[in-house]
Amino acid sequence: MSPIILFSFILAYFLLLLIVAYFTSKGSNNESFFIGNRSSNWMLVAFGMIGTSLSGVTFVSVPGTVGSSGFQYFQVVIGYFIGYIVVAYVLLPLYYRMNLTSIYNYLEQRFGVISYKTGASYFILSRTLGATARLYLVVNILQLFVLDAMGVPFWTTTLIILILILLYTFEGGVKTIVYTDTLQTTFMLVGLLACIVAIMSKLELNVSETFTALKEQNMLKLFNYDSNSPAFFVKQILGGAFITIAMTGLDQEMMQKNISVKSLGDSQKNVMTLSTILLFVNLLFLFMGGLLYLYASANGLNIKGDDIFPAIALGNYLSAGIAIVFIIGLISALFPSADGALTALTSSFCIDILNINKQSNKDENTKRKMRLTVHLTFTLIFFLCVMVFKWIDDKSIIDVILKVAGYTYGPLLGLFAFGILTNRTIKDNMSIVICTLAPILVILLDLINNAEWFIAKLQLNGAFAEILKQFSESIFGGFKIGIELLIINGILTFIGLWLISKKSEMKK
Repeated sequence: MSPIILFSFILAYFLLLLIVAYFTSKGSNNESFFIGNRSSNWMLVAFGMIGTSLSGVTFVSVPGTVGSSGFQYFQVVIGYFIGYIVVAYVLLPLYYRMNLTSIYNYLEQRFGVISYKTGASYFILSRTLGATARLYLVVNILQLFVLDAMGVPFWTTTLIILILILLYTFEGGVKTIVYTDTLQTTFMLVGLLACIVAIMSKLELNVSETFTALKEQNMLKLFNYDSNSPAFFVKQILGGAFITIAMTGLDQEMMQKNISVKSLGDSQKNVMTLSTILLFVNLLFLFMGGLLYLYASANGLNIKGDDIFPAIALGNYLSAGIAIVFIIGLISALFPSADGALTALTSSFCIDILNINKQSNKDENTKRKMRLTVHLTFTLIFFLCVMVFKWIDDKSIIDVILKVAGYTYGPLLGLFAFGILTNRTIKDNMSIVICTLAPILVILLDLINNAEWFIAKLQLNGAFAEILKQFSESIFGGFKIGIELLIINGILTFIGLWLISKKSEMKK
């Protein structure tokens, strides 16, 4: 299909978002931007957060995993569901009871200013890297299949998309995003279902026949029982649970939408509704992945991983209509995560680092100018990070995101767990040391565990490479660390905080 026609649909989509932003941002102020005036409808938030939780990575990478691991990704999704229960009934009551605008204010009240700033800084680092990795994936697909043919360079594509995101989040913030996320989630799910129907039609299969074909190809494997494997079901379920607790419950982007809801009860309804829907939506993505591999096999296509969905949807194998639906679905999956991250990072930096809410000597207009400056700055940072991911050019972005989460969300997990599960006080000025050492130890542990990858990546050889391999084997004996890296990081942080703590009579 003509790249110009696809590009025109992308522009029309952005125009629709700008129209929605224009009407929803009227009368907005800083409170609207940060928490939507605490008046968001829980049903809209729940539906819109489907898109935020899934993102373009799920749209592209999850179907791509089916060829190598079947439906095993659903082990992680089961963990996600468990994690959402903890978020709804442990963390949300805490946030509502303390009437927080930034969830990291909890750390200030529990431990002190240094812990508070440390937690907020880790969120800013984590969300920046995670959001820009997701953004890179989708921008790269648009570039390869649409804009390269038009002679538009990658950096220009990235810059234009970020400017468009900036335009519709600039004023309204959360107040606008609640509505745009709802719109985008609708487009994403419609796109997914349309692609499933189209490929089943091409293969002349119904649902029952598709499952039979997938079973014959050994792609329905759900649980991995190899305890040494990174995909061992216990690791995946526990890892998924803690990823949700950290990347949703301890993440300002996700929580600022939840605490924008009128009441705790409605916010809990939002989270549990979201978690239930995500079970079924992720199954649909895995089902789509199976269909894609069946189609590739039937047509002699040697495509796999992140490339398989865009290659088939946009490669003249299906109809022109499906190409359009795929592009709209893809960018609909991207923008709920990108726009929400940009807004949340602006909110966190303004509230947690600049203390904008505590500057009573500044009027509303001055604070607004500060917020807009921060928003622009993060847009530039997003641009630079996407260019770095382009340079790295990793083929499985979902693995990169989970790995980064293991490194950067661990200190947040440890800080909040220590605050909630104990009544001990810590030496606040030492918390930053603990929260720096724990990730460093985890990175070293991960490098030793994955010595072969490390050696290949740095092109090491000779005696040093051999010693490193033997050292790794003697310590781990073939055991491979997976997404439980986050749990290890959190435990190390928790232990470190215990070592710098003392008993206290304060109530949690």
